[in-house]
Amino acid sequence: MTNLIRLEWKKLNQKTVWMELFIYMLILIFFPTFFIKVVIPAFGQSYAAAIELNGFIQMGYVLFGGSLINHVFIEEYKNKTISLSFGYPINRKKLFTAKVLFIALFVFFATIISFILSGLTTYLLDQFFPIINGKPTTSDMLEFLKSMMIGSVLITLISFIPLFFFGIWKRAVVPAIICSLFIMQLPNFSSFFNIEPDVVVIILSILGAISIFLSLKTAESVGEI
Repeated sequence: MTNLIRLEWKKLNQKTVWMELFIYMLILIFFPTFFIKVVIPAFGQSYAAAIELNGFIQMGYVLFGGSLINHVFIEEYKNKTISLSFGYPINRKKLFTAKVLFIALFVFFATIISFILSGLTTYLLDQFFPIINGKPTTSDMLEFLKSMMIGSVLITLISFIPLFFFGIWKRAVVPAIICSLFIMQLPNFSSFFNIEPDVVVIILSILGAISIFLSLKTAESVGEI
């Protein structure tokens, strides 16, 4: 399985993927500070509020996951190169599993790194240009670590929502990206429906898990048609 995951990386246009990741990192690392300073200063009332904000900002990696679905699945179908993969003496479910694991690992670790860098950047900028009241406590740090680990897992699952319908069944790039954009923003609009953002995130993560299950379940029947 490890070799199959490595193969998925080798097949990609690595410069394009690294450039996309760099752009996501650059934006999301500085966005918490910008948001507190310019958009809603109320999130600067405490580090606890800033940590909560940062968790929702990292939802941006759902869109990165959608981009990887395009690179790993849709482009291979469009270019017919997936036929070569299906020619390997390995069942298609295992190949799909390797693709899913590759995307999951990439999104998960990218989100973890972004959490750490955005947290450090926000703290350091706050030392020079105070925007957050008080100082981070031990409780805040533990909450940040909790938010980082749980958030990265949930974001990774949510990023797979477009996989089954738009990635494998319809193989449609634009709808898959639009779906990711919509999903990424959905927790921010949960208040209009009187639903807690955390509840929306949990529901979305369940939908992502279902999308993965259906993708692997139908790997043999969907084939290369």
